[in-house]
Amino acid sequence: MSSIFRLLDIIDLQARAKLKAEASRLYLSYLWWVLEPMLYVLVFYIVFETLLNRGGPNFVFFLMCGKIPYLWLNKSIVNSGGALFENRGLIGRIDVPKIIFPYITLQEMLYKQWVGFLVLFATALYFDSSITLNWLWLIPVIVVNYLVLVVPSLIAALLVTWAQDFRILIQMGMLFLMFVSGIFWDINDIQNEFWRDFLLTANPLAFLIDSYRKILMYNQAPDLIHLAWLALAFAIMIVIMHRIYELLRYRLTRLVLEA
Repeated sequence: MSSIFRLLDIIDLQARAKLKAEASRLYLSYLWWVLEPMLYVLVFYIVFETLLNRGGPNFVFFLMCGKIPYLWLNKSIVNSGGALFENRGLIGRIDVPKIIFPYITLQEMLYKQWVGFLVLFATALYFDSSITLNWLWLIPVIVVNYLVLVVPSLIAALLVTWAQDFRILIQMGMLFLMFVSGIFWDINDIQNEFWRDFLLTANPLAFLIDSYRKILMYNQAPDLIHLAWLALAFAIMIVIMHRIYELLRYRLTRLVLEA
């Protein structure tokens, strides 16, 4: 048990060190944590609301409920892809569990995401969304959101270690996911009930985005049964991924050092 806590401390310390190093290289430093999600939302707002006139009431708020969770997922997966190669020097000197390196990236993205969530909550208050007991459902939704992004992030780190070509495929996959997850449109507008339910079931991000909107925009509880099944499924997959990393521990060391 003590070794687990020691690894968690290492992950957190390394993540904070990377954040400080990144902030020191930028003129606006930590302010970019706030500006980046807002600029992404601004770009899509201009395209869909101003140019295409396809927005609607509170479209900025609607867009932020989709874009901010997506950015968390996207950055976690894409950046985790290079986690092992970025730590090649350390891997060559010390025999440590390789799985800690994508987790360092995930912890780094988690710190940044809290700022994104604060921006989202402030936007909710600006658009007269009242803080109610239903906001407490954000806690399990965010926890499940984290579980959902851990699995593909760990897979991305493995795939990129085997072949750098997977970086391109991962980026293309994230672009595809952006358009099929209901970020710019409401998934409940799909008239065909079968396809709507299929998309919510097959695409966890679509379900999570819908859950954020239900809580923050419509003061409703999410589908708790669906949420519980997601938590269970991805928790099991995380355990499996940990076992895979353990089995490939020395193979991954050779792949990283020989690349």
